[in-house]
Amino acid sequence: MDLLSPVKHYFSLDLNNPLLSVSCFFIFLLFLLNLIRIRTASKSKSNLNLPPSPPKLPIIGNLHQLGTLPHRSFRSLSKKYGPLMFLQLGQTPAVVISSAELACELMKTHDLTIADRPQGTCPKILLYGCTDLGFGSYGSENWKQKKKICANELLNLRRVQQFKSIREEESGDLVNKIRDLCLSGAGSVNLSELLIATSNDIVCKCLLGNKFNTKENIRIAELTRKVMINLMAFSVGDYFPSLSWVDALTGLVSRLKAIFGELDYFFDHVIEERRNMMMKMIRSGHDQFSNRKCFLDVVLQFQDDDMLHYSFSQNDIKSILLDMFLGGTDTSSTAMEWAMAELVMNPTKIQKAQEEVRRVVGKKSKVEEEDINQMTYLKCVVKEILRLHPPTGLISPRLTRSTLNFRGYTLPPKTTVYINAWAIQRDAEFWERPEEFVPERFEKNDVEFKGHDFHFIPFGSGRRMCPGMLFGVAAVESTLANLLYWFDWNLPSINGVAVQNVDMEETFGLTVRKKLPLYLKPIPYYP
Repeated sequence: MDLLSPVKHYFSLDLNNPLLSVSCFFIFLLFLLNLIRIRTASKSKSNLNLPPSPPKLPIIGNLHQLGTLPHRSFRSLSKKYGPLMFLQLGQTPAVVISSAELACELMKTHDLTIADRPQGTCPKILLYGCTDLGFGSYGSENWKQKKKICANELLNLRRVQQFKSIREEESGDLVNKIRDLCLSGAGSVNLSELLIATSNDIVCKCLLGNKFNTKENIRIAELTRKVMINLMAFSVGDYFPSLSWVDALTGLVSRLKAIFGELDYFFDHVIEERRNMMMKMIRSGHDQFSNRKCFLDVVLQFQDDDMLHYSFSQNDIKSILLDMFLGGTDTSSTAMEWAMAELVMNPTKIQKAQEEVRRVVGKKSKVEEEDINQMTYLKCVVKEILRLHPPTGLISPRLTRSTLNFRGYTLPPKTTVYINAWAIQRDAEFWERPEEFVPERFEKNDVEFKGHDFHFIPFGSGRRMCPGMLFGVAAVESTLANLLYWFDWNLPSINGVAVQNVDMEETFGLTVRKKLPLYLKPIPYYP
């Protein structure tokens, strides 16, 4: 019996071919030399005074201990090896911070030293060579320009308030969709899918001036989700740079390029359409920019106006749009999804939230954002969700720019720094009943998520703090208020049997979201 026949069949290769045999020999030799180099580099690091570390395996180091949910794996390891923990992930050194005290010291005292991001295989392909705002090199002129325009024209308080009519309109559309589903006799609705679509519509109208039709909306939502998932995909080259060629053999590179190509074409089409519309309005005598209807209009104006000192290429514009889609859709919908899951599992909490929302709104025809400012318990619910289920369990990783001396230990340059917000926000030292959903903890607690209270940092802190905090929270509050006002919510029935619990299992990507979609049964409320 030929034991290699399955291999021959799978690869469709003639393993008796002399040329192929020689090629395999050289590939194996190259692989062996790389392993020797890895062992040599590992021995040189052992001379440094590194933080405590779990036992390592040869070559792969601690990679096998990551698990499918790294934020949980890191917390388990940190309980044994301490809140400052060193990991050797292949050839990549990393540290994990799992306490508020250490996070505060690191991001206050050494924030500039850890201001860069690790630019791995997936971000480089998907994010225009890591020239975007999220992964771009801190302090570069291009990065400064992008941060400035995003802060001034999309993400600051003034602009977020100007977008309130869009949030109100899209929340109203969501309510109408759910009502239609109720009238059609649907026993339950896929709330996860509806929330993603609503978040996408809000971002589209704020960025591009209008939302897409249903087909295009589904397409951009799918592409954005693919990017979110694949940004955290395992790449051999990230952990073994000398073996980066393996990513091409496994098909990772081709898969990433296919996603990027489709997304890049989509953005080219959107930008061209908007530019043509602008030209028509200018020719007809309209001042396109007097009202600054959308973010893309402003960016295109800056690109065309030499007096404004911005030098954005087409790829620069697309990288900004992609960042805003990634930051404004999946993170917001994930937070809302967890909120509705926790509320429906806690009947007294959802009743308390609904009573407040309905008391404040009264019998008005719509929920206005001025009403939300009076909903103190709803804001507590949002805070508690961001504490218990931060959309990014691990704050986007940082990278040391030079040797860092921290707490008596030496961290070499190019060390990846993971700050485990998920673990910090469930630390019993700061939080009573930390694993439970208790919005009331914030009723007499003035702790905020603005990066100053380091035991509550869902958006990070310091120079690389998430700039879209105000934009995202406003969308979450508006949508939740509408869902709670216009509907009562129950768990669905399957084959006539009422479901007793919501599956709260997680799946890990750039966001930590529910593994399974959230199906709930809405009952329309008529004030």
